Amino acid sequence: MKTNTDDKLLATKRYKKRSLFGEIIFRLFKNKGATAGLIIIAVMLLVLLASLSISFEAIIDGDARVRLNGPSLQYPFGTDHLGRNTFLRVIYGTRYSLAIGFGGSLISAFFGVTLGAIAGYYGKTVEDIIMRMSEVLASIPGMLLGMVIVTVIGQSLTNLIIAVGVTTIPVYIRITRATILPIRNQEYVEAARAIGLRNSRIIFRQVLPNALSPIIVTYTINFGVMIIVAASLSYMGFGIPVPHPEWGALVADGRDFARSAPYLMAFPGLFIMIVVLAFNLLGDGLRDALDPKLKR
Repeated sequence: MKTNTDDKLLATKRYKKRSLFGEIIFRLFKNKGATAGLIIIAVMLLVLLASLSISFEAIIDGDARVRLNGPSLQYPFGTDHLGRNTFLRVIYGTRYSLAIGFGGSLISAFFGVTLGAIAGYYGKTVEDIIMRMSEVLASIPGMLLGMVIVTVIGQSLTNLIIAVGVTTIPVYIRITRATILPIRNQEYVEAARAIGLRNSRIIFRQVLPNALSPIIVTYTINFGVMIIVAASLSYMGFGIPVPHPEWGALVADGRDFARSAPYLMAFPGLFIMIVVLAFNLLGDGLRDALDPKLKR
């Protein structure tokens, strides 16, 4: 028979205050959209691991006898005009698209957050110079800038990652600067200056860690943007050179057969849509989980 003491202990455990990280995780998994996004991302990571077991020869060798065969048990995504297995090519292309999303976002975040933090912390002339440079870069259409970069430095996976990464640096600069502006005059920052800490140490140890929430959300959403930009560049012939099966390149390969074999464009396009949707859902969930105004 339960006593009042047992009821109080149970209530205490149930409503025990969570840590900050625990509260964020709880709120994240409470969001159905974010949970769905995490599940899709987990599945895509498993697909990525599965793609590592596929040899490059398996995706470039074709059989003319089965060219343009529709989806079947033997070829779940059908075959292309050279008789190559589209299913293997789409799965293999996962490594390229996810690498582009991660690498491009990492490049833009590294340079954008660093420059934005410097601009927001120092202000005045330094801020003016960085923000004007950011505005010049932002004024150039992302696709056009990506095409110019790939044309100048050549077509390869690494160069494509650089091209898509550079296009979104201004986004991180603006967000980081706007987040740091109200933080740079806080008491703990003034105290750090008073004890003689170097400005670089204050920026990266004191100021920036307190401005990470919007940066994390931006990185997550920007991941999907990187994949779309890379796929668009590949579709126009500025991506990874053939025969590497990046998803955008697969869509481009299938455009000449849009009427007779629409599955050649549909399946890689579906993968692009699902991955971008997953990261957008996760980004929305993180935004809600990290927003202190939504805490009850």
